[in-house]
Amino acid sequence: MTDPAGAPREAIVRMYAAREDIFPREIKGRYASLRWACVWLTQILFYGLPWLNMNGRQAVLFDLASRKFYLFGMVFWPQDFIYLAALLIVCAYGLFLVTAVAGRVWCGFACPQTVYTEIFLWIERKIEGSRSSQLRLARQPWTAEKVGKRGAKHLAWGLVALWTGFSFVGYFTPVRSLDGEIAAFGLGQWETFWILFYSFATYGNAGWLREQVCKYMCPYARFQSAMFDKDTLIVTYDEARGEPRNGRRKGEAKAGAASSGDCIDCSLCVQVCPTGIDIRKGLQYECIGCAACVDACNIVMDKVSKPRGLIRYATENGLMQKLGTLEIRRRMLRPRVLVYSVVLIMLVVAMGGSLALRNPLKLDVIRDRGSMGREVEDGRIENVYRLQLMNTSEQAQLLRVSVSGIPSVTVVDEGPIAIDGATTRAVPVRVRIDPGAGKPGSNRIEFTLRSVNDPDLNVSEGAAFIVPK
Repeated sequence: MTDPAGAPREAIVRMYAAREDIFPREIKGRYASLRWACVWLTQILFYGLPWLNMNGRQAVLFDLASRKFYLFGMVFWPQDFIYLAALLIVCAYGLFLVTAVAGRVWCGFACPQTVYTEIFLWIERKIEGSRSSQLRLARQPWTAEKVGKRGAKHLAWGLVALWTGFSFVGYFTPVRSLDGEIAAFGLGQWETFWILFYSFATYGNAGWLREQVCKYMCPYARFQSAMFDKDTLIVTYDEARGEPRNGRRKGEAKAGAASSGDCIDCSLCVQVCPTGIDIRKGLQYECIGCAACVDACNIVMDKVSKPRGLIRYATENGLMQKLGTLEIRRRMLRPRVLVYSVVLIMLVVAMGGSLALRNPLKLDVIRDRGSMGREVEDGRIENVYRLQLMNTSEQAQLLRVSVSGIPSVTVVDEGPIAIDGATTRAVPVRVRIDPGAGKPGSNRIEFTLRSVNDPDLNVSEGAAFIVPK
């Protein structure tokens, strides 16, 4: 590029378009109500669970300091990490299944980013007014009115974000003690850090970034196409019915040209979109499947006396082949969906069965390496062990230790062992055999830990018994 004098000049090439603020229009309808139902359900659970008590303690608590994870009536320990892995796999397959069937419906209705964006948008509308009022406010210079409204909005956002951060940390620190620490200005540095960090993340993502998270930061938007096919249910615009567009007015519905489509080019579908896209341009990775455009278009179709469904949930095959609702649903039961469903059911059943049959007693045997085996009175051979006992239930247990594997092997009986619920305890145990009962060297024995009150509750662990040569 050169200037008028012929000298070369620099040109600025922008790799990304500047972000334009999006002010989604508020819309009412079936899917808007469903979206708000998801907001209420998820937030009642998120904010309410830390305050729910069970068995004299917080029902859901991930106590990292004590390495105990309470989930209603169950207590998990770091050794139960396999259950967390299984839960993550179940969630992943569930997401795959939902995506293969109904596209990004999770993103549009239950994703935390969508949920908190809906809450923050509601606050914004209550303080700044409707979309047109927000646009006027954004264009006008900074006045006392603008400063007051913007300040009130950000203050409300900050309070919601702080309560969200407090609730999040309440899952890791008992929420009632956390509440008391805040009231007494005695909050620890780590609790302070994580409350502020999570609050800032909520405030930034839901208040400022909004659709940018879905467009550029969320990896799900990028790889969703790998799980889509032509029988995946997505939000679609019926181009054959809507084109060519006819910008007629409200009272001109029946007088429109016969060659015109049903779309009146009102752009409401664009105005209500939280990511600012035009669904009439086809499937786009920015679409989160919230169906706000479906509600908006249905309202317009009612006003111009046209059938609903110009924008609707449908499949590519359904549109191209003009399939009915029942046929679309039948085609959704394809091999991919069936495989995901079978695998998901198997995982859930296996995980549920494992939890139901989970033994609350755990036993780890550590032999005293300072004594390889010694001869005691009457020529008997004795080995000393340390039993690491774990009671993962919340009920105290009275346990008795027995041993087998060598003739005449016995535990020097010191009586039953008491252990409280959700605790561990190390217990020294002496094991003896008669002279000549075992071969010189290492002999295999097995410890059994059995509940006195419930003999069916027991756990066994192997160990080595050393006979001096």
